[in-house]
Amino acid sequence: MKNLIALENPKSPIAEAYRTFRTNIQFSSFDKELNTIAITSTGLGEGKSTTIANLAITMAQSGSRVLLIDCDLRRPQVHKNFSLVNHRGLSNILAHQTSHEDVIKQTNVIGLDILTSGPKPPNPSELLGSNAMKEFIKEMTQKYDRVLLDAPPVGLVTDAAVLSTVADGIILVIAAGEVAIEAAQRAKDLLQQINANIIGVLLNKVSAQKSKYYQYYYQQYYDEEDTDTKSSKRKRRKK
Repeated sequence: MKNLIALENPKSPIAEAYRTFRTNIQFSSFDKELNTIAITSTGLGEGKSTTIANLAITMAQSGSRVLLIDCDLRRPQVHKNFSLVNHRGLSNILAHQTSHEDVIKQTNVIGLDILTSGPKPPNPSELLGSNAMKEFIKEMTQKYDRVLLDAPPVGLVTDAAVLSTVADGIILVIAAGEVAIEAAQRAKDLLQQINANIIGVLLNKVSAQKSKYYQYYYQQYYDEEDTDTKSSKRKRRKK
């Protein structure tokens, strides 16, 4: 597995940022439960697959039953992050070639299941916008507390816009310092044109140097917690 810092280093500032991200989503809607959430980006390499993988882990760690689906049928990444094979997956289900019981995989994170993309189809947009996809997502929301969709970049293909119609909300990932304002605005406009429920924007790849202030106080917080724990143990031993 790779890029899964929420699992490998849960006390790191980045892992804490993902937990904050999870909490923000939980409190982003008071009127409607956000069961199905899609995550997209403006372009390639902005970290949306890493983001959604770590978000899925933190949601499962909080006790939710989570299904992460790789809906990027053109450039799938989820199976790489979780070191899974991708011989069969979502595309097989939508083509009625197999059942979800045969291809959804459990992970070593309690509560987190993965559905890889499967073989690349010739018509990804049509497949993702099919009635089979709508019915499948509807069925999965009955089985899981959260269904997370890793969508292709919205600025390149229409797949993310199509997926936004089956999701309760969509999040746009933007790489700091790599994306032009015009490109980010265009991505937002594309989603708004189809009335997608944009939950928010995640600014990714923020410079560690610029976030030095946060890291310092975050580490101090944990150090103080450890010191208090050790001090309490010493006092109990003296008694």
